[in-house]
Amino acid sequence: MVRGYEVVIGLETHAELSTNSKIYCDCKNQFGLEVNSQVCPICMGMPGALPTLNETVVDYAIKMGHALNCNINRVCKQDRKNYFYPDLPKAYQISQAEVPLCENGYVDILVDGEERRIGITRIHIEEDAGKLLHSDKFDGCSLVDLNRCGVPLIEIVSEPDMRSSAEAKAYLETLKSILQYLDICDCKMQEGSIRCDVNVSVHKPGEPMGTRSEMKNVNSFSAAVRGIDFEVNRQIDILENGGTIDQETRRWDDVKGESVSMRSKEDAQDYRYFPEPDLLTIVVDKDRVNNLKAEIPELPNAKILRYVKEYNLPQKEATFIAESVELAKLFDDCLAKDKYPAKSYSVWLLGDLVKYLNETGKNLSDTMINADNLTELVGLIENKTISNAGGKKIFAVILKEAKDVNKLVDELGLAQVSDIGLLEKIANEVLAANEKSVNDFKNGKTNALGFLVGQCMKASKGKANPGMMKEIISKKLEEI
Repeated sequence: MVRGYEVVIGLETHAELSTNSKIYCDCKNQFGLEVNSQVCPICMGMPGALPTLNETVVDYAIKMGHALNCNINRVCKQDRKNYFYPDLPKAYQISQAEVPLCENGYVDILVDGEERRIGITRIHIEEDAGKLLHSDKFDGCSLVDLNRCGVPLIEIVSEPDMRSSAEAKAYLETLKSILQYLDICDCKMQEGSIRCDVNVSVHKPGEPMGTRSEMKNVNSFSAAVRGIDFEVNRQIDILENGGTIDQETRRWDDVKGESVSMRSKEDAQDYRYFPEPDLLTIVVDKDRVNNLKAEIPELPNAKILRYVKEYNLPQKEATFIAESVELAKLFDDCLAKDKYPAKSYSVWLLGDLVKYLNETGKNLSDTMINADNLTELVGLIENKTISNAGGKKIFAVILKEAKDVNKLVDELGLAQVSDIGLLEKIANEVLAANEKSVNDFKNGKTNALGFLVGQCMKASKGKANPGMMKEIISKKLEEI
């Protein structure tokens, strides 16, 4: 509810598929190449050029359909969607209208610790359009780069099941991580590999659904959140002032933080869909559909739920690990050894490891960390052979070198001192040298305890067992 209104959100998400060639021709499917260097008569829309469907596009779409629990239509067709725009040289786009490859699915997401199910209306295949280039160098004109024409897309259309911008963001992040797990899209938003159109409406509780508006040009998930929040408040303001909402397409300007009207929203009949005459009916063998389903790994949304429910990880930590294919594999490999608590591993993954990867720009595969040496390190700490500080020193080494963890304990002299006699000697010396802190503690300043323990650790050069050290200091302070 926002200002007494219910919010209804549906998303149309476009993902560029990571195939080697385009959807209907042999031109290279690669971002960033010289302008208009990857074009041919087919993707340029030359008269008489005939398209041929790239089978890998169908396979990738079916995989995504399985991942989103869709029904797979083994027999379907492609259609012409007719509209004129300068970056569409054919004046039509090959898409799918009545019968998509995949439909009637769902995906489960987590929002603030609560599980939500978002319906998936359909997933269909289509070709991308070209790209308009705007620059002051062009004397007030815009130029067209057709390299993107014919790049294969899947469009994932959700049901209007989302009720807040936070749910929309969680849904988009889930789709992105699933696409990455399936390895069918690189999801580089800065390159336009994944983008979405946002449909928003508002209505009073108990009243029919309101008129929706569609927002284009939403090029990041954070922009989707800002755009939805703006549009919700824009519509409520209009209704509160006695106005009506127009069905329209709007463009989101993330710099100004507002949307502007582009045109009235088209209905399906405006596109004059009809079956694509130059392409055959798509018929997918049942065994092929089943084999593609068997290739689907455990997906990130399922991992997040498992990490939260089975291992009691906070949702934020579970999400961070699950959304990285490399981190999740390392985490799962460690857990498969069934030796130590999940938290013992996640603290290293989300702390020292992520910090190192962020600072160096490296990937996990560029390091020497694996499930074996991380489990050994965790075991040394869990068994109090070394301290956390000692663990950090070893971790810094095994990030870059394939060294035996146990040998490093001796080489670096990191074995914890647990000899009670020696620890008591250190404690007596520290207490005698820090009379003021002792008096502070006796006068109720409990933080003096931490200072004294720290001095003991310093005196032992970090080798003292910190738990035993704290216990000894606490006992001695009670006796003074």
